[in-house]
Amino acid sequence: MALSGPDFSMAEFLGAISDTVRPSTARPVVVRAADLETLPADQVHNPTTLSIAGRLPTATFEIFRQTIPPGQSSDMQRHHHETVHYVISGDGHSEVEDETESWATGDFVYTPPWTWHRHYNDSTEHPVEFLTIENSRLLGALGVGRRQSAGLVTVEEARARFKEETA
Repeated sequence: MALSGPDFSMAEFLGAISDTVRPSTARPVVVRAADLETLPADQVHNPTTLSIAGRLPTATFEIFRQTIPPGQSSDMQRHHHETVHYVISGDGHSEVEDETESWATGDFVYTPPWTWHRHYNDSTEHPVEFLTIENSRLLGALGVGRRQSAGLVTVEEARARFKEETA
């Protein structure tokens, strides 16, 4: 089965998903909070902690628990996948391209594909906790996933650094 290009078939791709990963002992239906896998700090590129529910048998999306320490932020990044953050606790704001929006516990924050964005914890005392869901597995399976990090910079600085790259 072709994952991309002229021989790609969406029907074949979707038909193969059900055979790709089935729930089992290795890939359970429930992953307990204590069993989340924390990504190594050198893979995160910012002061946040990302713990993945990687053992879930999902074929098209990833689920993370993300913690932003008090007064800190994620990095300025963009990626081909869509992301939804559910705010478990805390309050802060997000920059998505030229928009800045505040959010608090119980809110959902949407990040569209290939937009520069950064999430900030506005508290100096309490961490922010997100449940983060992204369709990165689907794009990775199709061979079209891409991510860029500009570090702890502004939108303008990220645009200047990656000005030659538009897609």
